[in-house]
Amino acid sequence: QVHLVESGGGLVQAGGSLRLTCAASGRTTINMGWFRQAPGKEREFVAAISWTTNTYYKDSVKGRFTISRDNAKNTVYLQMNQLKPEDTAVYYCAVQRGRWGSRGTNDYENWGQGAQVTVSS
Repeated sequence: QVHLVESGGGLVQAGGSLRLTCAASGRTTINMGWFRQAPGKEREFVAAISWTTNTYYKDSVKGRFTISRDNAKNTVYLQMNQLKPEDTAVYYCAVQRGRWGSRGTNDYENWGQGAQVTVSS
């Protein structure tokens, strides 16, 4: 089973940038995704990337967030630019077990511990 660890979260002012890193314990070619969960809300899909680097995004982050990966390093990244207060959440990476194109939490597994992202106004 793949073990995932997120890092790179922090506090940033609106309009700023952060880059999250998801490090895997072992090499894998499985598709990966980023999710986020704000206080009192359900966990929601943010972005996904295939082992061949195809991607898709939540509509509200298109043009601001970029998901990428380096399979040789067993890492997935989420570059977040033009951050907004509504982006504040705990961000999780996970392995996609469902069909490519899924945005549902039930189609992902091996969740990391999460990285807190706080965007101040």
